[in-house]
Amino acid sequence: MVVLTDQNPAGRRDKFLYHGALLEISYLRTDQFQSAERVLSDYHLAPSFRTTKILFDPMGQLTPFLAPVSREYAQRRWVRQRCANATDKVLAHLRPINEKTIDEKTTIEDQVIACLFAAGVTTHVLLVAGLKNPTVRTRYVAVRDLLADYGQSEFYEALLQLLGSSRLSRERARHHLATLVEIFDTAKKSIKTPFPFASDISDQARAVAVDGSMELIARGFHREAMFWIGVTHSRCQKVLLQDEPERLTQSLKDSYRELLSDLGMSKFSDVRKRGAEIERMLPRVCDEAEKLIAANREIKNG
Repeated sequence: MVVLTDQNPAGRRDKFLYHGALLEISYLRTDQFQSAERVLSDYHLAPSFRTTKILFDPMGQLTPFLAPVSREYAQRRWVRQRCANATDKVLAHLRPINEKTIDEKTTIEDQVIACLFAAGVTTHVLLVAGLKNPTVRTRYVAVRDLLADYGQSEFYEALLQLLGSSRLSRERARHHLATLVEIFDTAKKSIKTPFPFASDISDQARAVAVDGSMELIARGFHREAMFWIGVTHSRCQKVLLQDEPERLTQSLKDSYRELLSDLGMSKFSDVRKRGAEIERMLPRVCDEAEKLIAANREIKNG
């Protein structure tokens, strides 16, 4: 995480190898660090300040947050605030799925990506309640383990239903991974537009997007792997449509249609319906989060 006074790079990510380790650099704005309270209420920032080591802070702007964030991180009011922050993120992803906001520039890829992330962030609401890391690619495995630890496993299938993969077989997941490999290797050579996700479609990211998904499937988490497979395939479709549409073969188009069909999002109307289901499920997600908060012995009054 790199905090810059220059606002322009905010939100951009870069990936590169350093001595064999894949590093992802995220650029943040200084206005996100106005107070410890602001950090404590942000479900992405707060976990970092709970455990991080600040490598370089020449102006002393970040170090003062370490002690108060670490001290108050597990207070009930801040845990609830971060759960609310994650809930707001779900609703933000759902906003462009609303029928009234669809225009002629909206693509099915944009809608599917928004819907997949809306479904995926429901896991973050629960992980935050359990004081767990709101991870990205492996979020479903993480929330599965969390719910099992607290005796709430029965709710897990509902989360997979929102993703659209609850009934997907391992064979179909393997098939979709195989077609992802083809379009990923095509898109990474074609990408020219500075998409915010560009670093996720690169040689450096292949170990995460492809090999990481393969590992999940091999471990029996084929349904969970479909989150990142679906997101990455949709992004690759966007890259080729934008930068080299002539390389988007009929075979690649057909493989994407198969993926959407298996996830139950073949048409705009399907995506809107799924978005409505996610929104209807949010109160129940919040109820499950409250159960986790009540049962978590690490969470303190305050």
